[in-house]
This record gives sequence, C-alpha cells and structure tokens, in this order.
Amino acid sequence: MTGRTRRVEGTKIVQRRAGSAVLAAAALLLTAGCSSDGEPSDGDGSASPATTAQSSPSAPAAGQTPPPAKGSVKVLRTVATGLDSPWGLAPVPGGDLLVSSRDDATITRVDEKNGDTTELGEVPGVSAAGEGGLLGIALSPDYASDHMIYAYYTSASDNRVVRMLYDEKKPAGEQLGAPDTVFRGIPKGMIHNGGRIAFGPDGMLYAGTGESGDTGLSQDKESLGGKILRMTPDGDPAPGNPFPDSVVYSYGHRNVQGLAWDREQRLFASEFGQDTWDELNAIEPGGNYGWPDAEGEGGGSGFRDPLAQWSTDEASPSGIAYAAGSVWMAGLRGERLWRIPLKGTEASAKPQSFLADEYGRLRTVAPAGGDKLWLVTSNTDGRGDAKGDDDRILEVRVR
Repeated sequence: MTGRTRRVEGTKIVQRRAGSAVLAAAALLLTAGCSSDGEPSDGDGSASPATTAQSSPSAPAAGQTPPPAKGSVKVLRTVATGLDSPWGLAPVPGGDLLVSSRDDATITRVDEKNGDTTELGEVPGVSAAGEGGLLGIALSPDYASDHMIYAYYTSASDNRVVRMLYDEKKPAGEQLGAPDTVFRGIPKGMIHNGGRIAFGPDGMLYAGTGESGDTGLSQDKESLGGKILRMTPDGDPAPGNPFPDSVVYSYGHRNVQGLAWDREQRLFASEFGQDTWDELNAIEPGGNYGWPDAEGEGGGSGFRDPLAQWSTDEASPSGIAYAAGSVWMAGLRGERLWRIPLKGTEASAKPQSFLADEYGRLRTVAPAGGDKLWLVTSNTDGRGDAKGDDDRILEVRVR
C-alpha cells in the first residue's frame, strides 16, 4: 500500500508514514454557510410546517438564477429489481451501474438498458452486522486508465477504505482484484458507521463517518468518528485540509450518509439526527456541526446550523445528489425523496417531498445526467416493512 496507514488507540489517531508523497496539486477549499426559513412537504409536493431551512450570507454566482420554488419528480422506469441490501451506487462510463450489497459484500454490475446483472465478486474482509458491511463505492478519478473501484466497508476491527482492480475480461464472480487498503482505523459499531465516499471536483476522496454510538468522538478532532474526511487517492491528508497533517475536514457530525457538490463546487452533506432533527448541511472546511452538543439549528456560538432540518420520521436521510439547481435527498424512515432548492448555500424555498410511501425506504440517489437521477431503494436492510421481496433501481426525471 502507498500513502498512510492509521490505527486507533482508544479514540486517538496514530499516524505512520508508509511511503508515497502527498499530491502536489493545490486543493479547492469548499465554502458553505447557513440560513433562511423553510419547511418540508408532504408526499404530494406541498409544504408542511415540520421542517425549517435557514438563510446564509452566501449568494449564487453572478448570472445564476435559483430554481423554481416548486419542483416535480417523474419515475421514468424501473431499471433493475432483485437486489439484496443495496447501499452504494457508482455509474460506469458507458451507462451501466455498479451496486454494492451491504450484507452480501458483493459488487454487481447492472445493465441500465435491460436490467441484467453480473456479479463482479465478493469483497474479502467485510464483517456485515447491524448497520455495517460493504457500504459506499466510488470510481477512481483515473478509472479510464486504472480501472480502480474504491469501497468503504466494515471489517472485524474498524471501518476502512480499499481499492480494487476491476477486470471485465475475467469470468463473472472473479472480476475484482485483491483489496489494497487505502485508509483504516475509522471507528466501527453496530450503528453509525457512516460509509458514503465520493471523489470531489478537486480529485480528492471524501468519506462520511459516524460516531459508532460513542457520542464523544464527534467533538474530538483527533478521532476519525463523526467526521467528514478528505484525503488523496492514496489515503494521505489532502493538501489544504484545515487541521495540520490530518484527514479531518469537518467535525461534530453524528452519522454522515450523503455527500454532493453543486455547480460552484460547494460541498453538502446529509446526516441522521437522534430523536428530533435530521440535517442537510453546507460544509465549511474545519466547521463544527455541533453533535452531541447540538441537534438541528440554534446550537449556539461555534456551531454551524444546518441549511435544512427535518423531524426524524420524515427523513432519516441517506444519499444525496445535486441536479436541476437542487439537492435531492433520499429518506429511509421517511420513505420519500426530498427536494431542497438552493440559492448559494441556503435553501431558496421550502423543501418538498415526493414519492412518499410509494417505493419504501430510499437509500441512495445519484446523478444520471441532465435532469435525471438514479434512485436505489433499501427495503431488504432489516428495517421497517419491506415493500415487496427485493430492492430496485429507478430512473427518475426531476425539475
């Protein structure tokens, strides 16, 4: 392995140089803020008074017009069915989709035209239990030449990020190379394992982590739990990170589940609340998002308020994506898709919900190009009442 390896003693990070220089490219520092009043909606797209959205001093770039206050969602088709505990989704150049199974520890390729599936293989070392297992996946920024798939998974001892060579020429079930551990030492638990990974517009790898049920980790900047991490593709602290020689990018999170960037390269993240408020946050490098001292807005000096918040039975947010001027957020317990129209880093209008109670729990949402999204259900994850015997991928058009 190249880059850095890390282990955790108690809640402290111990770092050991294992070769490879940090990438020399200058990194983008993504800015964000908070504010404005807004509310969520019920299943028909109308607003309800349970959600608030706050305003921010940030403004959209010159010449940009905020999206309309009211949007729309149309399900175009069911792409594939028969999926088991799907979690991560990564579109492949050319149109197909890779899907990770949390409980089976497999990655499957889905033909987005006819829904046919091909299992690439099983990821060794995954210890699936509770909310842990094979979680987020992402393609290398150099995928066209290196054919590397990155994955975040729960092992017997920690949560970690690995990368694997994908060789399409090998037989089905044998197409994944041995995992190369990029980063290790993220706290694991039966709950709150985080798991979303994504490469940002700066070419750096971002990972959302949870506090694994130990709330004290979130405010400890020397712990990897309850954070958004930013690292090079080799696992080193990314250039320009807010804390010296650290992969920690933001802290004070409970369980980060979604990561997405807008057209201006601003980072947004969704996370589970406890009993009161789930959150969508605009992420500032070095920002403290309050957990466990604050849940939702109004946490006090030194904490960043969410740009939108929901009662936990309306959301329990997972993946997010940016399209058509809005952040789109999948809801697990809420069983709906939320639209949050943006003006800079504030919500420009009240959030709306769509597809309420139609497809069950929604886990992952990803851009499908233009005004389309891929949407992955999560009805076989052992929570709630399953809508049918399996999970599916939907293609939807959004406005």
